[in-house]
Amino acid sequence: MESGVGGTAPETAEKIGEDLIRRRQKLDQDELEFSQRAAKFAKTNEYMKSGCATPVDWIRINCHMTGPAAADRVIVGEQLQKLPESIQAMQSGEIGFAHVTAMSRTADVLERSDTACSFDERVLLPQARENTAGRFFYICRHARHAADPKGFAAEEAEQVENRSLKLSRWQDGSYLLSGVLDAAGGAALRTALEPLARRAGKDDHRKRDRRLGDAVVDLAMYALDTGHIPDHGSQRTHLQVTTSLETLMGLSGAPAAEMEHSLPISAKTVERLACDCSVTRILLSSDSMVIDVGRAKRVISGPQRKALNARDGHCVWPGCDRPATWTSGHHLVHWIHNGAGDLPNLCLLCYRHHWMVHEGNWQIVRSDDGRMLTIPPTTTFGPRPRGPD
Repeated sequence: MESGVGGTAPETAEKIGEDLIRRRQKLDQDELEFSQRAAKFAKTNEYMKSGCATPVDWIRINCHMTGPAAADRVIVGEQLQKLPESIQAMQSGEIGFAHVTAMSRTADVLERSDTACSFDERVLLPQARENTAGRFFYICRHARHAADPKGFAAEEAEQVENRSLKLSRWQDGSYLLSGVLDAAGGAALRTALEPLARRAGKDDHRKRDRRLGDAVVDLAMYALDTGHIPDHGSQRTHLQVTTSLETLMGLSGAPAAEMEHSLPISAKTVERLACDCSVTRILLSSDSMVIDVGRAKRVISGPQRKALNARDGHCVWPGCDRPATWTSGHHLVHWIHNGAGDLPNLCLLCYRHHWMVHEGNWQIVRSDDGRMLTIPPTTTFGPRPRGPD
């Protein structure tokens, strides 16, 4: 009731706020108990009696939840034994159920990885107390990278392999686009589209979806009109990546890097992006305060790139004929590992093969007679390239 009844004074905003906090804490406790029961249910075969594929599917249908929400409850219930201090902090109102969910998912992923360090809630709990649930989700991503950089990079590699885009033409000639991109790939597309999708003045009343659709067309038309496909090179759209030197060097325990419009990305992805890009020096103090910002410099200079184009002509991966305009400059020994910046240490790789060398863990080396040789990883992320016999 908004007003008093029978002489009762109306509630103040402060009282309403206090009541909201109490109710949320009660709901969090109910969610915790629900998660315990959900995990217990998931160990049974009851879900099969109604034809459901998984326990999560049964919970989703019968408890009127989304699939991700049902899966979260099962995972929280399964990880409770590893989170005694976090549960106590939630019950005392220091953190919420959303914090516990993020921590549980982190523990679950690390537990299932063969390359991860053991999970310890005490590393994350102080940050859960100090940050919102939304921010804590990103903190957990960094913690995952620090504890399991190989598993983190492998997950990114799997996302790339799951990229897909479908173009379906309807009877009226219009196109339907549907697809899935990995985090870094999606961020690259969004970075390219955002400037083109801004409102064009006060009289631009297009909705955002319409502006993004127009931006895709504008981007394609610009590339065609300027002749950038496939004969003439152009400077790539800049992506903003914030990383520590420890992450760039791939040191153990380093956090993931931050990329605009993306979830945190792995050291392997940063290494590829830093191969041939504009790098701006930003020095941070120990408390993450910016203390110096230097000028951007080109890792591979303009004259060097022209020389590379003239020497290589196309992607040097054996059997690949992608033209130079569709390639990136690659350091055979990365500059972060003291690789030289001269032409003998540089080559052209198309975007796909450049990714394979960094995130895909292939190796490419130049033999004494100048041929490029490729060495596959233990686990490959795509078809073997053709090479000279």
